[in-house]
Amino acid sequence: MKILLFDIDGTLILSGGAGDRSLTKAFERLYGLQRAMQGIKPAGKTDPAIVREIFVRKLNIEPTDEQIKEVLDVYVECLVDEVKNSKGYRVLPGVHELLEKLDGDRDFLLGLATGNIERGARIKLSRADLWRYFSFGGFGSDSEERDVIVRMAVERGLRLADYDPELVAVIGDTPRDIKAAHDAGVFAVGVATGPYSVDELYNSGAEIAFEDLSDIGDFYKKIKVLSEKWQKTRS
Repeated sequence: MKILLFDIDGTLILSGGAGDRSLTKAFERLYGLQRAMQGIKPAGKTDPAIVREIFVRKLNIEPTDEQIKEVLDVYVECLVDEVKNSKGYRVLPGVHELLEKLDGDRDFLLGLATGNIERGARIKLSRADLWRYFSFGGFGSDSEERDVIVRMAVERGLRLADYDPELVAVIGDTPRDIKAAHDAGVFAVGVATGPYSVDELYNSGAEIAFEDLSDIGDFYKKIKVLSEKWQKTRS
């Protein structure tokens, strides 16, 4: 069995700015801070890390865990309507078809490795009925650190697989996804549907990279090669 761990934003969907707007509203409601996300680059970061960055950069506060949780609770409240009403929300090319194919293939176990807190991940994916494809994951609600999130996702996947996998890989759209995968001891697959090109993802260390996920045949072919490489490194 091959364990594939997917990032969400920029990899599976684009929320059309729903997450940014929700965090902005949360800080405005709780702290009166306007334009909280202005100048913040969220790509590849965890939700708690983004919240911490806003506290430090915009409010000159080193937040407590409770303050971060309070912001994220309000964020989730706002996210429900923001995702529902987001005109820019879209599923990225090939995602529906690929997930449907992989879900029906007993050779694959699908999980998430995302900086989104779990409640936020569910909201973002449920609009497009994508949440049902994932039986486990690692989330920003588990840790602020991406490599810890990947490790937790891997541990949960291994418990479900119940034997040594033929491959474990993170699929993401940023160098942070690639670094987190490698720091956790697994392979990294880049997809250039976020802010980084295929070349940039390869230069960041991705074992393989795709322009998007629309060519299912090519995806299967390259994942097979990656699986063979994984097994050689483990033998």
